[in-house]
Amino acid sequence: MFKSLRVTEQKKHSIPLLLTMVVTAVALISAPISVASAQSPDSSKKTLRIGYFPNITHSQAVIGLNNGDFQKIVGENINIETIRFNAGPSAIESLLAGRIDATYIGPNPAINGYLQTNGEAVRVIAGAASGGASFIVRNDSGIESPSDLGGKKFASPQLGNTQDVALRKYLQDNGFKTTENGGNVTILPIANADILTVFLKGDIDGAWVPEPWASRLVQEADGKVFLDERDLWPDGKFVTGNIIVRTDYLEQNPDVIKKLLEAHVEETLKINNDTKAAATEFNTQLKKITGQEINPAVLDESYSHLEITYDPLKLTLFKSANDAYDLGFIEKGKDRPNLSGIYDTTILDEVLTEKGLQPIGNTAGSVSLTQTNSSNTPNTSSAVADIVI
Repeated sequence: MFKSLRVTEQKKHSIPLLLTMVVTAVALISAPISVASAQSPDSSKKTLRIGYFPNITHSQAVIGLNNGDFQKIVGENINIETIRFNAGPSAIESLLAGRIDATYIGPNPAINGYLQTNGEAVRVIAGAASGGASFIVRNDSGIESPSDLGGKKFASPQLGNTQDVALRKYLQDNGFKTTENGGNVTILPIANADILTVFLKGDIDGAWVPEPWASRLVQEADGKVFLDERDLWPDGKFVTGNIIVRTDYLEQNPDVIKKLLEAHVEETLKINNDTKAAATEFNTQLKKITGQEINPAVLDESYSHLEITYDPLKLTLFKSANDAYDLGFIEKGKDRPNLSGIYDTTILDEVLTEKGLQPIGNTAGSVSLTQTNSSNTPNTSSAVADIVI
């Protein structure tokens, strides 16, 4: 994923997706890339090829791209083509190869794509979700306070992903080291579905996971919330979903991107206006595209732990990237990577202003990753950092 990674001998044997992303991205960058035009076969129309995941953090896309809401707003002159992904690396690969023009995605792969192309190919143009991640422990684990974490085994969804970084940083801030670093806390990076299985078997003591898996561990596996990650962030907000676009597509088709963001903002407002109705609609569209749905009780609980938003929460992304750097997931060199150009919210601000809403503005300014303090609270008085699913 990142431009370069410091991988320990233990990590090498797991062949993490983090490393796979780096290899694939480098290959894509080295090879000639044929970028398709936005022009559709019908010369009177433009085409927007957009990716998304069937995740709750991509609620605007799951609902709006599948029930016709987006198409109504973008109009007949823009043809929307959608592609579903199950992981950030594959979405970034498609974006860099020119197979899609934009995608809903977690902050981590967005940062990876930006760094891999030296800040040239990727721009974050809007947020999608905030929050929705928790540290869940088994009721019989004996964990009541941070002092009880020693000697335990925990799981995260993927080595180096947002929740994995958050878990490792939390342990570090509370004086613990993982086994690969000479400590006594074990972290097992495995898929969310597998986390539920091993949690039920009692093979792990807890897990730091996103929704709806956090709520499933509580409702289906007799877990308890040890920590809602929102409690670690100012105002309880931290980015878990964004919209990114290829820089060349953004420059050549600002009119299409503006229509996309108009649809995205409208869907965000609609969801927040009636979350229960949105949860029902989410399940309807999820079943249509995957053949499955989420238990309504779990879905309602999941929505209560996150916020659907268009704000990219820029400073929280920088904080998470800083944590990843400090933990060694971005190779430490003389200088920390510069993320100053990763955002372009100019068109989003135009849309928000036209709707009478508060624009995002250039909150982040010109920044590079900087050293954070040792506490869990982000140092938002300076350039601070983030990473994700």
